[in-house]
Amino acid sequence: MDHFIENQIFFPDRLMVQTPSDWGLDFEDVWFETNDGVRLHGWLVRADSGGPLVLFCHGNAGNISHRLDNVHRLHNIGLSVFIFDYRGYGRSEGRITEKGLYLDADAAYRIALENADQDNEKLVIFGRSLGGIAAVHIAASQPCAGLILESTFPHLGAMAKQHFPIPALDGVLGTRFNSLDKIRAVNAPILFFHGDRDDIVPYPLGRELYEAAPEPKEFVTLERAGHNDTYFMAGQPYFDKWKDFTAALPHPRE
Repeated sequence: MDHFIENQIFFPDRLMVQTPSDWGLDFEDVWFETNDGVRLHGWLVRADSGGPLVLFCHGNAGNISHRLDNVHRLHNIGLSVFIFDYRGYGRSEGRITEKGLYLDADAAYRIALENADQDNEKLVIFGRSLGGIAAVHIAASQPCAGLILESTFPHLGAMAKQHFPIPALDGVLGTRFNSLDKIRAVNAPILFFHGDRDDIVPYPLGRELYEAAPEPKEFVTLERAGHNDTYFMAGQPYFDKWKDFTAALPHPRE
């Protein structure tokens, strides 16, 4: 059953279509290992400004090479980014599972924290869509300056209820990919983004997760945005909010 469910959730792509250098970005290839011995790959793209470091947890399809437009735009507002591939994605070894997702997120956090500490930078955790499940997992158990979630859902049961209204299915799957319970333990400011025309993770699911989150928190509705066009539809105000939010965060180690 686990294998069947995970095959419906994860859509990894091994083919790397570009690197940060194709976007004019200096970067470092980072190889690191999880607690269960899986070798993962990521890219560290540093901003010249010495601004916060963002640990970028991407969504369920593709790999990090498909997120470089986003990385480039974050770099342009003065943010350093560490983006990594889960096991089975891109150049990372192994096969992705829900348990593996959390182990991979934990390992990526250790690398991000090491680099943030090295330059005395604030560490911000970011997750989009399924990546938000990984981001909440990290922020619920580890210190960070802030958490940013975009188009993220409460748990798999809530998603199943929206797309497959079969009686009791939401209850059976409610414990899987569950950020609703974990988010209550986050001890950092949280910024939510969600498109009001999202037909993959419907807007009410984003609001449900927001309502469960502790203060301080903020919810930004991206008008006319769906699931995969959020910052394209929102334009510069989206990145202005990023910049304002990360600049205002306290340094967790001060």
